[in-house]
Amino acid sequence: MTQLPRLWGSLVQKKAQFRHLLINASPPAILMMGYLMLILFGAGLLKLEIATASSITWLDAIFTATSAVTVTGLVVLDTGTGFSVFGQVVIAVLIQAGGLGFMTFSILTLLNLGKRLGVRHQLVALEALNQTSFNSIKDVSKAVIVFSLAIEAIGFLLLMLCWLDEYSLSQAAYHAFFYTISAFNNAGFALSADGLTAYQGDIPVNLIITALFIIGGIGFVVLQDVWKKRSWKKLQVYTKVMISSTVMLNLLAWLLVWLFERKNPATIGGFSLSDQLTASWFQAVTPRTAGFNTLPIESLTDSTSLLMLILMFIGGGSLSTASGIKLGTFVVLLITTYAFLMRHDEVTILRRSIPLNLIMKSFAVTVISMMLVLLGSLMLSVIQAAPLLDILFEVVSALGTVGLSRGLTGDLTNAGQLLIMLLMFVGRLGPLTVAYVIAIPKQRRIKYPSIDIQIG
Repeated sequence: MTQLPRLWGSLVQKKAQFRHLLINASPPAILMMGYLMLILFGAGLLKLEIATASSITWLDAIFTATSAVTVTGLVVLDTGTGFSVFGQVVIAVLIQAGGLGFMTFSILTLLNLGKRLGVRHQLVALEALNQTSFNSIKDVSKAVIVFSLAIEAIGFLLLMLCWLDEYSLSQAAYHAFFYTISAFNNAGFALSADGLTAYQGDIPVNLIITALFIIGGIGFVVLQDVWKKRSWKKLQVYTKVMISSTVMLNLLAWLLVWLFERKNPATIGGFSLSDQLTASWFQAVTPRTAGFNTLPIESLTDSTSLLMLILMFIGGGSLSTASGIKLGTFVVLLITTYAFLMRHDEVTILRRSIPLNLIMKSFAVTVISMMLVLLGSLMLSVIQAAPLLDILFEVVSALGTVGLSRGLTGDLTNAGQLLIMLLMFVGRLGPLTVAYVIAIPKQRRIKYPSIDIQIG
């Protein structure tokens, strides 16, 4: 009996220590712990007997949960046959939670309850929503929820109507439910082992699915601005840049994929022109983190594969369900390079100057991402016996949370799975962590003499 008070005191002390550790943790650490807990919780559900057609290992369960929470779409088990309806619903919920971000839900709940966020919680909110102003947290949080549910509802109804001729009402509704969540969140999970290859020439299905992941990947700030302004002249510069660059990049990729694949008998070489253009469009826009496919990825030409590597590395927009270095980062890099070549005194876009810290941030994110790709490819090449292109494709796909694969995912060793899981996790959280580290300026009172270093 005398040991009970001592044990209780020890538990209270441990609780206080844990609370102190949590309160003093940095925003990236809090986000990381949150995502880790979500992954472990999801893996526990997927390990249940009712979640799978047959028993699976803990590694496969954790890999699937990680892929779902990071909205990647790489799978070691076929989602349609390896998991039951319960397991598939768990995957869909993990996708939705990971895509929209658990912080969005928690922040909105706190705000609606009338609770004021403390400084540390505000930093976590800014980190999760990629914002720089505390005043915009509530508006952006609401926009994420409202736009997501509205767009997903529309996508669900349209897909269900498309599949009523093929399935019963309940089956059409279920397929529409799963693919809507997977597409809008840029996850790429499919209920068929060959993805969406059965719909290569189905124009309505192709347009609806691509519209969902393009809208989901362009960014909620853009959607909010378009909804409020509803006029091109009144839109913010960032919104104009994102919309115009998305259109141009998608159209250019569409043309290039068609040119590279039009004579490839293993992909679209035997299709009619209409089916060629439809399949080329889908495969051109899906690499920017969507992860679906209507063509066999391993059968694509090397030119198309290299193009897809570039698109996967770029990714989508900030504060979206997509990852990659982000399209805004890529645009800043291009404009900065152009300004340097033209010997301009400052970097400008649409009559607005780009701050130096934003340029440095863009270069830092890009360099770090490139280093991760090189290091990840080197490590996977040591672990896994596979062609270099397949390895590079797998690494970029995981880091960009895309989910496309040239067939390597199913053959990964245990060590290979662990590495890919790490890359998926870093790909989802890495840019946020980098942004937090380099976004807060650290003023120096000491000025050092300049030095001339030869470059190029």
